[in-house]
Parts: sequence; C-alpha cells; structure tokens
Amino acid sequence: MNEKFIVVLITSPRKDSKRISFDILSSHLAACVNILPVHSMYWWKGNLEEDSEDLLIIKTTEKLFEKLKHKVIEIHPYEVPEIMAIPVLAGYEKYLKWLSDSIANLDV
Repeated sequence: MNEKFIVVLITSPRKDSKRISFDILSSHLAACVNILPVHSMYWWKGNLEEDSEDLLIIKTTEKLFEKLKHKVIEIHPYEVPEIMAIPVLAGYEKYLKWLSDSIANLDV
C-alpha cells in the first residue's frame, strides 16, 4: 500500500450534514464519512459566535484532497467552510486495506 491516507474534518450545519456526506460519497471522493454532533465556539467577523453543528470525519487519500476540497466549496452553505486534512501516520492494517480497496473501487 503506497497510498497516503488522510482524515478530512469539515463542520456543517446539522440540516446539511447528510446531504454533504452523500454528495462526497456519491462523487467517489471518500470511502467513509462519520457525522458527529459538536458545539462550536469561534470568532467570525469580529464577533464571538457559537452554534450546534456536525463534524464530518472523512476518510480518503491525499490524491483526492483537491477534488474533495473543491466539491465541498461548491456544495457547502458556509462562506468559509472548515476543510482541514490530517495525515494518517499509522492504522490497523485490515482497516487501511479496506480503505484502500474501497477507494480503488471508486470511479475516480
């Protein structure tokens, strides 16, 4: 396995999380998306804000990141969506094989 795996974090309004996840998966840009409820506090345009959101945890490869990023920018309702990639340094070999096989079977 020579692929470089990444985990991409994206926050989303709760009402849009499933749609965004489905669009990412149906566009063959990831093998898996987890959706977790989070309470976010952040600065936005000089104001301290807080919202109930979802955190999308997306498992994919480094080579798909740019396409994934552009897809999210296209479909996300936020003016500046959070899109952050974290490298996977190690993992359970059978899970990484499943991830690799899942992405290899996608029509990229």
